[in-house]
Amino acid sequence: MMETEYICRVCGFEYDTPTWEEGEASGDICLCCGVLFGYEDGILKAILAFRKEWIIEKHAKFDSPKYMPENWDLCAQIKKIPEEWRGDGRLLEKICPSNG
Repeated sequence: MMETEYICRVCGFEYDTPTWEEGEASGDICLCCGVLFGYEDGILKAILAFRKEWIIEKHAKFDSPKYMPENWDLCAQIKKIPEEWRGDGRLLEKICPSNG
């Protein structure tokens, strides 16, 4: 049985509506990192490449500032990325080092 996902696989931004449901992507664009659900986040290799671009080239900026939560916390957000979509975690650790 496929799960319903409400968290962006790339950046961990949480939605009220599914980003993926029963193996089908919503086709929406993430307000935070700009990934197109179902096109650039279908496999781990693509997720890691998009995440690297978002972090290194875009400096992990919120893609649609108009929708950025008032007290946005990037490090708290990326902790929500599901384990199966994290990769080895080195890039995430660089921007948000764990506290021991």
